[in-house]
Amino acid sequence: VQLQASGGGLVQAGGSLRLSCAASGFRFNYYTIGWFRQAPGKEREGVSYISGSGGNIYVADSVKGRFTVSRDNAKNTVYLQMNSLKPEDTAVYYCGKVQRIGVATTQPFEYDYWGQGTQVTVSS
Repeated sequence: VQLQASGGGLVQAGGSLRLSCAASGFRFNYYTIGWFRQAPGKEREGVSYISGSGGNIYVADSVKGRFTVSRDNAKNTVYLQMNSLKPEDTAVYYCGKVQRIGVATTQPFEYDYWGQGTQVTVSS
């Protein structure tokens, strides 16, 4: 199993980025994929998840209305579109795969594989 997050970078406040999480080694359309972020000195925060079919989506209140999660099961890829970025969105962003089919959550202990993380820096 491999997950590879990409698309991070440096952007000014108000700008946009699209993160991608490319997956391999498992039945991609069976599993929820989550996005998490971790800022220096802070705990990992669940930002969003999308179920295997795409029918169950969660977006944290802190990013609701600005971030959108989607997936393309034909490409084994999940996306996180981030608009109206704020300096407080600065963090390393990780994608992860849940352990069990049918689970949709932002509880980190439910995830068994993680991507390597991609840095998002928003300047004011």
